[in-house]
Amino acid sequence: MATEREGAFEDMSLDHVVFHVGDAHQAAAELVDRYGLAVLDASEDASARSVVVGGGGDISLVFTEAVTEDHPAAAYVRAHGDGVADIALGVRDVRAAFDEAVRRGARPVSAPAEDGGRVVATIMGFGDVTHTFVPRGDVPARAEAAPAATGLYALDHFAVCVEPGQLAATVRFYQDVLDFRMTFEEQIVVGAQSMNSQVVQSTSNAVTLTIIEPDTSRNPGQIDDFLKRHGGSGVQHIAFITDHITDSIRQLRDRGVEFLTTPAAYYEALTDRIELTRYSVPELGELHILVDEDQGGKLYQIFTRSTHPRGTFFLEVIERAGARTFGSGNIKALYAAVEAELSRQPR
Repeated sequence: MATEREGAFEDMSLDHVVFHVGDAHQAAAELVDRYGLAVLDASEDASARSVVVGGGGDISLVFTEAVTEDHPAAAYVRAHGDGVADIALGVRDVRAAFDEAVRRGARPVSAPAEDGGRVVATIMGFGDVTHTFVPRGDVPARAEAAPAATGLYALDHFAVCVEPGQLAATVRFYQDVLDFRMTFEEQIVVGAQSMNSQVVQSTSNAVTLTIIEPDTSRNPGQIDDFLKRHGGSGVQHIAFITDHITDSIRQLRDRGVEFLTTPAAYYEALTDRIELTRYSVPELGELHILVDEDQGGKLYQIFTRSTHPRGTFFLEVIERAGARTFGSGNIKALYAAVEAELSRQPR
């Protein structure tokens, strides 16, 4: 048992992401129609209905709608609106992972039990978001899924906003309980506002969380706004990976996806700090794609305009040309772009 416990979180995978929503079919349709994903499964029982969409074998998003008021999705939607409720983790031994996580201090939600022919178990993560342990690699329906028509094929990371003072404790939870390691940290200052950010990643590199808290010593900003509108800690955005971001963005725009814009000054100064090789400044500027770099290579990314009624959730498209971190310039540009977007929304 000691050996099983020691390796409980080795080779961890990102299995699927569960959204609790008010209308499962409508929420799934947006990912299908605008992002080129496909419906992989749909089910309904006496308490809930769910629709699974995915693509490329590595994207699996489950949209669950409560049919009865006592289903957890009902309470989640009342508190937060539609949003990420569970990030499911693939592990070699569900029982060993659950026992070890609880032994290390995780709060149990549901003990190991049979569900659809496999054993699953759930612990609390951050805010109202849980982690369900499932058998690693047990995804037969997803394995046959065709790549998304827009070139999106996997999830890169989750951006998580936490309450002031909770960043260190949240990072410590993932380090101490699930064997994640911290790979990046930074304080971002934009004008009179500031936020603190740390990135934690599983030892397998398959699960990455960018955890952000507002700096209360400075003026309130977009992280404070998220926490207020969302009703506490939660997932602010999810990043999709593509191998050719300009092609993907053009296809997504043609399908009706709207993206945040970046000031022209960003592109005027771009060649002063980065030597571009794959894409030109006019091409990046036309599509409002951000670019940064680290020792491993370059990072391209862009953020969608939120379609959430509360303005609390959006998506990102990212291409990693060798880069493994999160560029400072891009984080600051995102912060400024979201601030500009929020300033146009009614308070």
